[in-house]
Amino acid sequence: MAKKPRARSETGLSRRSFLAAAGSGAATTLLLKVSPLVQEKTYNPALIRPPGSLAEKDFLTKCVRCGECMKVCPTNAIHPTTHQAGLAGIWSPLLIFAVGYCEYNCTLCGQVCPTGAIEELSVEEKQQVHIGTAYVDRSRCLPFVFDTECIVCEEHCPTPTKAIWFEEVTVRDRDGNEKVLKQPHVDPELCIGCGICETKCPVNDSAAIIVTSGGETRNPDNQFLLSSSPYG
Repeated sequence: MAKKPRARSETGLSRRSFLAAAGSGAATTLLLKVSPLVQEKTYNPALIRPPGSLAEKDFLTKCVRCGECMKVCPTNAIHPTTHQAGLAGIWSPLLIFAVGYCEYNCTLCGQVCPTGAIEELSVEEKQQVHIGTAYVDRSRCLPFVFDTECIVCEEHCPTPTKAIWFEEVTVRDRDGNEKVLKQPHVDPELCIGCGICETKCPVNDSAAIIVTSGGETRNPDNQFLLSSSPYG
């Protein structure tokens, strides 16, 4: 008589499942620890954290992805990350200026953060924090590329001394007619990266002025400009 096949050991399966899960977890932990974003060896220009956020490594240690900062943001600017912060930062908050901007007089995100990942700041302190820096994309900006008048970004800039300033230039149309245009420029020392210029830019699909994380206060090494020239 043929022998019946031996039943699989449930204990053996459980042990193998446990070892597989443990190995997977260890591998994931290792990947997170060596992530260049976590180690602050590189910076994602699209990873713009709320004002008062700690340096990235400390921020990810404290942030519990509760979403409270997203709920209270009055302009709906704060959203969960997907890929911007790597696996270690998934679902943590970032600002998306295509949707909303960081209100100049608002400190709600720091007030509701339960862990201190976003520090609570006074309005005056918050207004001194740089969360990024804006730059003008001259290939899309109306006064640069189409010789069309537009001053929207400067009008909305909230800093006491405008971080966006104009250079008046004389241009000619295809028929040789002259007109004076105001072309915008950004002062990186004054720009706090609030993103209202990007949100309000009338250029559709991709704004002609964009904020990146460069120059953020929380990471002194992530600077938009070199502190000194290597060429002297």
